[in-house]
Amino acid sequence: MYTANENRYEKMMYNRVGNSGLKISALSLGLWHNFGNVDVYENGRALVTRAFDLGITHFDLANNYGPPAGSAEENFARILETDLKPYRDELVISTKAGYYMWPGPYGDGGSKKYLVSSLDQSLKRLKLDYVDIYYHHRPDEHTPLEETAEALDLLVRQGKALYVGVSNYSPEQTRKIAEIFEAKKTPFIIHQPSYNMFNRWIEDGLKDVLMEKQIGAIAFSPLAQGLLTDRYLNGIPVDSRANRETGLWLHKENVEETIEKVKALNVIAKNRGQSLAEMAVAWILRDGIVTSVLIGASKVSQVEANVKALENITFSADELVAIDKVLKG
Repeated sequence: MYTANENRYEKMMYNRVGNSGLKISALSLGLWHNFGNVDVYENGRALVTRAFDLGITHFDLANNYGPPAGSAEENFARILETDLKPYRDELVISTKAGYYMWPGPYGDGGSKKYLVSSLDQSLKRLKLDYVDIYYHHRPDEHTPLEETAEALDLLVRQGKALYVGVSNYSPEQTRKIAEIFEAKKTPFIIHQPSYNMFNRWIEDGLKDVLMEKQIGAIAFSPLAQGLLTDRYLNGIPVDSRANRETGLWLHKENVEETIEKVKALNVIAKNRGQSLAEMAVAWILRDGIVTSVLIGASKVSQVEANVKALENITFSADELVAIDKVLKG
């Protein structure tokens, strides 16, 4: 029987989410990969319990995580039942809907029909009465933002979600839906964008909106699918993601285009006493605007390495200038 490390809260930072009363761990564990039915269940279980032992309290899912779609939620439910059930009130569990989930016209997008049905399905898979945060996973050009906001507001009022968020919304879309939520008094507290040293799009307006509207942020893909690690410093390993022809997000070309910058960043990281991955995570948290960094992991050692990044999240002005110079290259 699993018993959580009694010193877990001493190992982690907790940041307030926007202007809400909720705090989440500075690192959150994402279950996008490595938690489906095609994966080894005991490895996923070890990742979750080790994360919690290190003070990570936020676990991030979506309706279609797997594969197959839905199986990550089902496997997380198993971990809850066998290990984390006594700690449910110490956890922040989130899920999302917005991408394709089931056939027909009601299994995708941002309609009220889809969002309400999807959360009902997710709660059954998770074996929970409510989730802490429910996100609309992406904007849907075919659905008015008012309808999407109304659906999320309804689910809060029904007690199926405590807070709501959005992911992949532009600055303009974020501002508009925030204003709709303000009128409804919906607890819209967080935005989940992609953000890392190689993908800084949120600095072109979104950060300003988040600060103005007092909305938290949780950054996904902090290591740029592995580019911001030491994995490719000496070439592309045969078993790496970049070497797979079927890879969706990372290709050999990405490595070749960025390798000189990666090597230069690695030198800066070494001078800080960090690995490149540790520095990449710390850099995202550098200005206090991002509430949490959403990490993925296939090994317990990767979770531990990410937590180690929190030992030094302070950058000197010279370090930030040097990093920007490399990135602008």
